[in-house]
Amino acid sequence: MGKNNAQTIFSIFALLLLLSSCVSAQLRTGFYQRSCPNVENIVRNAVRQKFQQTFVTAPATLRLFFHDCFVRGCDASIMIASPSERDHPDDMSLAGDGFDTVIKAKQAVERDPNCRNKVSCADILALATREVVVLTGGPSYPVELGRRDGRLSSQASVQNQLPQPGFNLNQLNSMFSRHGLSQTDMIALSGAHTIGFAHCGKFSKRIYNFSPRTRIDPSINSRYALQLRQMCPIRVDPRIAINMDPVSPRTFDNAYFKNLQQGMGLFTSDQVLFTDQRSRSTVNTFANSEGAFRQAFISAITKLGRVGVLTGNAGEIRRDCSRVN
Repeated sequence: MGKNNAQTIFSIFALLLLLSSCVSAQLRTGFYQRSCPNVENIVRNAVRQKFQQTFVTAPATLRLFFHDCFVRGCDASIMIASPSERDHPDDMSLAGDGFDTVIKAKQAVERDPNCRNKVSCADILALATREVVVLTGGPSYPVELGRRDGRLSSQASVQNQLPQPGFNLNQLNSMFSRHGLSQTDMIALSGAHTIGFAHCGKFSKRIYNFSPRTRIDPSINSRYALQLRQMCPIRVDPRIAINMDPVSPRTFDNAYFKNLQQGMGLFTSDQVLFTDQRSRSTVNTFANSEGAFRQAFISAITKLGRVGVLTGNAGEIRRDCSRVN
């Protein structure tokens, strides 16, 4: 065999190896079909059990997934105990029930002898997120799996990585586009606020001290602003939280978008989706069609679940979600 032919065959072989490693590194549904075939049912049952104990399970788990993916990617780094991402002010308001949901689901998975040390905390969080969406009346969707758990988690890594309640549309789009998420994805994911809750301090400026000229943000419905003032008086206990969707706070539906049409978005970053002409038509589409919102949400949360993932031999499969192995 000539030298050139041998080199060509070697190059093709190397390319095939590279391609196969790239394919195996991709997330896919049914990733645990052989190693832990019952993983989805195990997680589903554990999440349902936790949800029956407290509704907070749903918004807390959904928010936990978002916060995890936007910092270092979807690698369960948010789960690592202090000192970690959890010490950052943007993460300190994450409800304990979200963490507990993942820990309980992981323990249930580990009890199955077939599944021991095989399923990552990152994948369990992704599955648990789907379950809480379904439990609150939202759409079911296939969850891509195959994530590995990260080994790093620091307070500093959270800085400037999460959207803030006062963001305008440009700031929101800029932050989401960094992760390959479009404006439509961002609006659909914001719709998760339909089951969310927020502490009074996150929006008090809008209802008490908006500007020297006007105390109340003019983009907020005046009757809604007065209701918020009743629920969040000036010297309110900082632990008090209120529903982000005053209409159907326990149902994953498109009421969030209908609320925006009425000036009833809790955060500036919610209401701006309607007040800014560039995003208003999408809000109107989702408000008019539950189906359009559900379809867009499935697409967006699937894309979110791919952000910065560790696959193949990167990272690890954590035995205890709260600490690296």
